[in-house]
This record gives sequence, structure tokens and C-alpha cells, in this order.
Amino acid sequence: MAGRLLVVGTPIGNLGDLSPRAAAALSGADLVVAEDTRMAARLLAHLKARVATVSFNEHNAARRLPELLARLAAGERVALTTDAGMPGVSDPGAALVAAARAAGHAVEVVPGPSAVTAAVALSGVDATGFLFGGFLPPRPAGARRAGLERLLAAAGAGELLLVLYEAPHRIRQLLGELDRTAGDAEVAVCRELTKLHEEVLVGTPASVAERLAEERGEFTVVIRPRGSPRPDADALDVAALADAAAAQGLAPRSIVELLRAAGVTRRRAYEVASAAADKRRLSPR
Repeated sequence: MAGRLLVVGTPIGNLGDLSPRAAAALSGADLVVAEDTRMAARLLAHLKARVATVSFNEHNAARRLPELLARLAAGERVALTTDAGMPGVSDPGAALVAAARAAGHAVEVVPGPSAVTAAVALSGVDATGFLFGGFLPPRPAGARRAGLERLLAAAGAGELLLVLYEAPHRIRQLLGELDRTAGDAEVAVCRELTKLHEEVLVGTPASVAERLAEERGEFTVVIRPRGSPRPDADALDVAALADAAAAQGLAPRSIVELLRAAGVTRRRAYEVASAAADKRRLSPR
């Protein structure tokens, strides 16, 4: 009997996002392969399922592969997970998928949540697509800087957003690098997606760094590189939009951010927001 490798997407934070199909795949597996078995144990406990787990990460992948391929050859159903999201996306699980397919075993995907698409959707930054860069190399500084510049250039040339993952202790470093490399870029820093303390900060790298109070949790960063076209604001009644925002009680700074997101230049956004705020103050109550 042929074995089957199930590539199972798991929640990026909220366990309520585990799909029925993913729950069935995990509960019915002979073995759950996880980057960190503690995370897998938490999921299995949530499902009240008793399934054996084994770790598969960058430190033990080479010695684990033969063992896992042998279990697939014996006809077992092996469920591959990662700490959060889709296995194989900035994750060592890709090696197991490739090896299983090369050995002739069936490989099936059970799609699930992804921090990449969740962050793009939450950012409100419009684009035709995105380039996923994963994690930048932590060191050396020169390689990290060169990697960021290459990714920004590629995304800008393709008129795409750039999406990166970053560790909490390096998020300010990344914002500083973006400020120096592409200071007028628009960024959305997304923290703790789907969790209790979910937070999304949008603005220039410098303005987001000023407002970033917490450096804990998982970070996904969406970047519109310098030179990428913004949404067309030509047909937009900018003054009417600003007036409506002011009437709803939005502060001038918030109105500026709204207009910038709509494609208005920074100078024009400040002018219109100031005029709308003045008009609001002078209008009869």
C-alpha cells in the first residue's frame, strides 16, 4: 500500500481557524511531522487526538528524511505541519515534500491560513500582486542589506508589493534599513495576526517605527517599494473624501493617512486634510 504525505496548513494563531479537513487529516494520520513538536501537541490536544509526533527542522532534516521516507514506503499517512501557516513556506518542510515526491509517494495539500496573504489583505495597500521574500539573512550586515535592496528592486520593477517575515528582535533594524534604503516606501507592519493582540501599523518606515510600542510576537511586513505606482486618484474627489472623513471625527493625521492610501501625494494630502479640518471647525454645529 502506497504511503501518502499530507501537507497540512495550520492556524497562524487562532485555533478556531483550523479547517475541518485539516482537523481530519491530523486526527487520521499515523504520524504528525512538525517543526516544533510542542506546537503539534497543542493542536492535537485541541482536537483530542492521540497521534505520534516527530520533529523535522533545519537541524535534523538530513537524518530524519530516511526514517520518514521508510514510513511512507510502509504505507503510512504522514501529516506535515509547521509552527504556523503553510508548511514549505519559509520552512524546512519543503525538503520532505520534494523527497517524498521523488520517491514516488503521493503528496496532497490541505490548504490553510497564511501570514503572507493575511498581511496583504489587512494592509489595505493596493497592488496587482506581491513578491514574497521570507526572512532576510540575519548576518552579515552587508549580505542582509544587499538582499533587501535586490528584493526591493525586483518588486519595484514588477510593480509588486514585497512581503517579508521578521523576528521581533530585528523588526526595528528592518524598519531602519527600509528608512535608509526606501524612506518614502509605504509599509504595513503586521504583528500577532489572528491573535488577541493583533496590530497593523501603516505608514513610512520611520513613522511606523515611532508608533511601534511592542516588539513581541510574529511580524509580517508588507512594503510598497519606492517608484511603485499607487492607486489612481485622478477620478477621486479628494476634497469630498477629506470632508467626509472630518465629519466622521477623524483627526487630520488620520485623514492624511487615508488620502495617502488613496494615492494622493503627501503634500496634497496635508493641504486637503488641513482644509477639511478648518472647514469642520468653522461650520455651524
